[in-house]
Amino acid sequence: MTDTTNETALSSDATQVRAQKLAILREKVGDVYPAHFHRTMNNADLAEKYKNLEADVETQDIVTVAGRVYSSRNSGMFMDIHDASGKIQIFSHKDVTGLEARDLLPMIDIGDIIGVTGVVRRTKRGELTINAQSITMLTKSLLPMPEKWHGLSDVELRYRKRHLDIMTNEESKLRFQQRSRIVSGIRRFMENDGFMEVETPMLHSVYGGATAEPFKTHHNTLKLDMFLRIAPELYLKRTLVSGLTDKVFEINRNFRNEGVSTRHNPEFTMMECYWAYADYEDIMDLVERMFSTLAMTIHGSTEFKFQDKELSFKGPFKRVPMPDAVKEATGIDFLAMKTDEEARTAAKAAGFEVEKDWTWGECLAFVFEEKVEPTLIQPSHVTHFPKDISPFAKEVPGEPRLVERFETYCNTWELGNAFSELNDPEEQRRRMVEQLDQAHARGEKEKQLDDEFLDAMDQGMPPAGGLGIGVDRLVMLLTDSPSIRDVILFPARRSKQD
Repeated sequence: MTDTTNETALSSDATQVRAQKLAILREKVGDVYPAHFHRTMNNADLAEKYKNLEADVETQDIVTVAGRVYSSRNSGMFMDIHDASGKIQIFSHKDVTGLEARDLLPMIDIGDIIGVTGVVRRTKRGELTINAQSITMLTKSLLPMPEKWHGLSDVELRYRKRHLDIMTNEESKLRFQQRSRIVSGIRRFMENDGFMEVETPMLHSVYGGATAEPFKTHHNTLKLDMFLRIAPELYLKRTLVSGLTDKVFEINRNFRNEGVSTRHNPEFTMMECYWAYADYEDIMDLVERMFSTLAMTIHGSTEFKFQDKELSFKGPFKRVPMPDAVKEATGIDFLAMKTDEEARTAAKAAGFEVEKDWTWGECLAFVFEEKVEPTLIQPSHVTHFPKDISPFAKEVPGEPRLVERFETYCNTWELGNAFSELNDPEEQRRRMVEQLDQAHARGEKEKQLDDEFLDAMDQGMPPAGGLGIGVDRLVMLLTDSPSIRDVILFPARRSKQD
């Protein structure tokens, strides 16, 4: 037999033995999966309370803990049990442990969840330990935990069976704990800055707010095709129109029916906000303050390491207009060109393959992506984007081909996108109609004009700065994770048979 066949056979045998033990336990103790068990403290609290307890000292304190069995030695005399906060050693012996509890030991396997009540002591070797007086079976595990586990070597299996990855890989466990702290840190930062959190629909009858392929579904009762949101922008702006608040934000799940890569998952998290009476420069300051706060939360410093790079989230970040960055990198001065044809010709002459119908702005953006993006390692705000690719941003005074927009880059990745938001309703309608015509020309026949949003804009939206932050990529940087699938608990993946 192959090694894989042998492993499968061994796993099947182990599962059968566990099932037999379960049957015996049901006869002996009755309920092997009780609904409730009262702990007096978790393992981390226990370690903190007794951190000064000296070696070879036994207390008179009786505590109750619970956790999953990770190791067992000397026929269960010594066991390590883990809860979400850490581990504790359990000692079971006839001198301290009742007969009923000792009878359970042969039935306990690695992976089972047990409760233990006993006396706290520290061993001669300095190990904090509980002398078990009683043991309660809380969950019998019917599948063996993997052996020789040093973090899953099979990457796909890590994502497919994330429960095992976290259960047996401290780095993965820590990463998702840190993700939780980052997301709550974003929320706390925004609220402390005076922003109000709202919730907007995830099902849209008209999709918009970004250029992307949507996921489509159908509402049976309404007999209506609907789309999972690709961005909350148009609803959040309506909230700004309403006067509910001058500073609004949402931490939201977005869905884009696009490829899977180390930096993109079809379902992802964004923080999007709008700030009345502010502009894109105010938003740049907001981003810098937020990023430095989050770095301090996770690392205790604005300086931290990602892979082989030393990054700094200490503001102010570098700020550079896109045309200037392209000119510096390539020598091409797009601002000196007057027509789309000039831009295409200059780009082709420099060795870039551009489409025959690309506009001046599309050529500028493409050359930027090819030559400048790969150089943006430290946090940088790239400003003054082409209007051709920015339908929701205000024009730069004196240069109508550019808009007051910036994207924040770090480690060559785009982390955030922000505008001085367009609030001229007639100009907004003109740009959205133009964008719709372009989408239909590309074959996106289901793309529609969002008349309800335009109606709200006719009511009058105050001048505002808007921002979208890619939370998953930000978490990747702050947790030193090379793939987006490492920071999403259950990422998109191919079917098992593929």
